[in-house]
Amino acid sequence: MTIHDDGWAGAGWEDWQDHGGIRRRLDQGADPEVWGGGRPLHRAAGFGSTAVVTEMARRVADVDALEDGTTALWEAVLSDRPDNARALEAAGADPWRPLIGGWSPGRLSLAGPTPDLFVMPEGERGLSEAERTAAQEGRRLVAALGGIHYEGTGLACVTGINAEEAVRRLEATPARGEELEELIEDPYAYDPDESLRVVGVTTVPGGCVVTQPWGYAPQMPGVLTRLSAGTVCYGLYANPKSGNQGSIVQNGGIEGWDLHPGGAPDPDGTPGEVLASYLYRHNAVAYACAFAELRLTDARAVVGPPDIWVELPQRDYWEH
Repeated sequence: MTIHDDGWAGAGWEDWQDHGGIRRRLDQGADPEVWGGGRPLHRAAGFGSTAVVTEMARRVADVDALEDGTTALWEAVLSDRPDNARALEAAGADPWRPLIGGWSPGRLSLAGPTPDLFVMPEGERGLSEAERTAAQEGRRLVAALGGIHYEGTGLACVTGINAEEAVRRLEATPARGEELEELIEDPYAYDPDESLRVVGVTTVPGGCVVTQPWGYAPQMPGVLTRLSAGTVCYGLYANPKSGNQGSIVQNGGIEGWDLHPGGAPDPDGTPGEVLASYLYRHNAVAYACAFAELRLTDARAVVGPPDIWVELPQRDYWEH
């Protein structure tokens, strides 16, 4: 079996910043249309220098060729690379071509940090009032949470109930004293059967947050189903090994599992899901809070100290 050499062997993400190196590869026969099963121009748009994007754009047959339903210009917008987006437009890319969820790169950019990136043609649809409101709230929420470290954290974001009601639904009891302080200081020194039963609960505008900065307990099905009676929860576990894992539970029923909050928009996403993925890209906590319509003013509900630490009763929380 012959293995096709596309000329990109050994190229890493940082190489897309090196115009001279990329140009040498292309001059030596690297395929401008194929790299690692994807399209090189898409990688350059998201990670590369503007010079590399310009070089690649003049070498491809179609600057608006699709990969997983998106163009290179879409990748530049999604990655907050306005200079790359301008270079692609100058090379002939269409900012107003509808793509995922009906969004075009141009219309999506209106919800981002550079809303004046492209000149909107006459008759082109801008953002709706609801979309403008969502974009404003997205910027506020991301800023309020700040650059928190949340790897290893478990969360349950619950709409419409306060901490007291969440504790009641979980049948949890207050956790206090020296042992709690020691657990918080070094949770990994404890047996998981002990540490996973302790969670923090905080009332926030719009509902409450159940947090565990060291484990996945808030996202266990038995926790989410109890919390979600008559309302909706978004569960999150920022798994250090496999990435962010999300779940949606409404009124005791699991409606989504093994989701990927903070990731790129799903090719089959609805318009609202695509917008949320853009607004909260690389920020799974903000995505989870926004889904549950929680309007946090700071990160305390996530990283602590919470309103109250509680201990969950002994039961099988992997059962619904």
